[in-house]
Amino acid sequence: MGMRTATASSVVDEASLEQPIAKALAWLDREQNDEGYWAGILESNCCIEAEWLLAMHVLDFKHPRKADIAATLLAAQRGDGAWEVYHDAPGGDINTTVECYAALRSTGMAADAEPLVRAQRWIETHGGLSQIRIFSRYWLALIGEWPWDKTPNLPPELIALPTWLPFNIYRFSSWSRGTIVPLAVLSARRLVRPLPDGFRLDELFPHGRDHMDYRLPRNQPLLSVGRLFLAIDRLLHWYQRLGLTPGRGIAVKTCLKWILCHQEADGSWGGIQPPWVYSLLALYAEGYPLSHPVMTKGLGGIDKYWSHERGGTLHIQACESSVWDTWLALQAVCDCERPITPGMERALDWLLDRQSSHRGDWARLNPELEPGGWAFERANIHYPDIDDTAVALCVLASLPIRLRHRTRVQEAARRALAWARGMQSANGGWGAFDRNNDSGILTRFPFSDFGEVLDPPTADVTARMVEALGLLGFSRKDSAVERACSFLREEQEPDGSWFGRWGVNYIHGTSAVLTALAAIGENMNAPYIRRAACWLVEHQNADGGWGETCASYMDRTLRGRGESTASQTAWSLMALLAVRHRDDDEAVRRGLLWLVRSQREDGSWDEPQFTGTGFPGYGFGGRLAPKERDIERRSSQGGELQRGFMINYNLYRHYFPLMALGRARSRLRRDSTRSSPNQSPPAVALDRDGQ
Repeated sequence: MGMRTATASSVVDEASLEQPIAKALAWLDREQNDEGYWAGILESNCCIEAEWLLAMHVLDFKHPRKADIAATLLAAQRGDGAWEVYHDAPGGDINTTVECYAALRSTGMAADAEPLVRAQRWIETHGGLSQIRIFSRYWLALIGEWPWDKTPNLPPELIALPTWLPFNIYRFSSWSRGTIVPLAVLSARRLVRPLPDGFRLDELFPHGRDHMDYRLPRNQPLLSVGRLFLAIDRLLHWYQRLGLTPGRGIAVKTCLKWILCHQEADGSWGGIQPPWVYSLLALYAEGYPLSHPVMTKGLGGIDKYWSHERGGTLHIQACESSVWDTWLALQAVCDCERPITPGMERALDWLLDRQSSHRGDWARLNPELEPGGWAFERANIHYPDIDDTAVALCVLASLPIRLRHRTRVQEAARRALAWARGMQSANGGWGAFDRNNDSGILTRFPFSDFGEVLDPPTADVTARMVEALGLLGFSRKDSAVERACSFLREEQEPDGSWFGRWGVNYIHGTSAVLTALAAIGENMNAPYIRRAACWLVEHQNADGGWGETCASYMDRTLRGRGESTASQTAWSLMALLAVRHRDDDEAVRRGLLWLVRSQREDGSWDEPQFTGTGFPGYGFGGRLAPKERDIERRSSQGGELQRGFMINYNLYRHYFPLMALGRARSRLRRDSTRSSPNQSPPAVALDRDGQ
């Protein structure tokens, strides 16, 4: 019995998984950097390259490969003229399309060039510039195509508000905070570098600029907090026009000091694109020349770790994921029960060197905690996150450690555990970067339509932390675990699934929770767990895999539905393997066969689909509330997710399938040793047709 080739399988047993695992491990070994880390491409949408091109215009920065960045935009344009938020989205995105259009014009492309003619036509038929989000309006203001006084006024005086006030910057999510501070400087100074004559965007104002509706969106009831904030915004603009801004200079200097203190070692800010690019523009607005060391460092960082070649074009990542990728790669290796290798030791050394010892922004509201987490990126001392830290704890609990590492690993785990436990929110869950970051009033600000301004506790991050606690020996009797489990029970959907905030979507959330509950010794036959496992089985595709489109964030009928992908199939398999129920064996059998058959000859998998989530686009950072019609009205998006931000982590397609295969082999090995010689082995049988 067993598997002779990947496509002529009759049985999935321990032996039949050896070759796929060996091939995948060999691929991972080849992809490891000499320094010890792994880093896959973090693929998003073209607003990233477009905004860098616009920033280069405003800064008058001559990037040597500007034409190759523009070529990236042209290569990604859809046939209908638009640009999309994620692979094969059901529609284009008005915001990315306008920003790409403006960026191409800033490089000198003529308005009658065929790609721009198609884009202009698409923009006109989808409502024109009046439909764009607030942040796209800021970009048009920077290049002289939108009045600054028709953008939300962000007073730099926000920086001085005490932490106990709800509008303090530390009440916003970390990514919003890093964006708000430099934008407040730009809003106060109203920096403009117009496009040159002949390259302005007149063609996007078909009825003339004087007849353009520049008003902020009013998709809220007349008597509402949102409308009150719109009135306050008009008042702030009126005061600024009158010059009634005492103390403005001091506020701007305070913002600049904050910006300067938050630059990272690689030149970025916050390890993500928006704070980085806006910080450079804010410094420039205050007179920092491009030759200044801070500016040189910031602009030089674009090419070192953040850019990559593809098809003759130059892509710029929105974020850099080397710490995340390296922890997850090590977790995959651990799941395959591989003895410690020199490559694994290099990876561990590299990661331990990046444990945070800095009291970042999280300490403002949690001064009693000592640092000890890990960030997502190689250079981000201000924003360690719970998800990375939880994966680190999972690996440190599982990795076979040699004597020379033991003391250091134990101390690293102690510090990480203390910090992560201290970041548990009042409702029992964990957010990604902050604690109790859930003040809903902040979502009503006029500038809060760009994505998510809050970082509330979510099921997937909480589950990752619960899994880590379980692997470290904690049980349901632990107070933090008990509170977290109560939170997870409350977050479960009526159909049995869980929402996925940071991965697409209900498959991601459900897998994370089931795996976590198994780790802390929950009864995996409990009715609520069986509902979740049955939900996964019911959503398995006919080919044996699992998939879920990003559009499921807005369309209930698409939850758990989509083309089979390597990462989502792996998540589902890991969940069902954790449940260990005989009724699920058939689904596990077919899922493993899909993974084995779809593996490439080089040992990896193809996955053009986006299965990572930056922002679902709801504005409040959590799952959909029961009043979904209200959410659709407020978010102003459909399945195209024009207020969202989706991600294709190019290593998800590899280390998650490897985890699933490794865990399946381990289960088969354990089950085989428990079987008596007279019993049929409890292997998951596979026939040649996968049925």
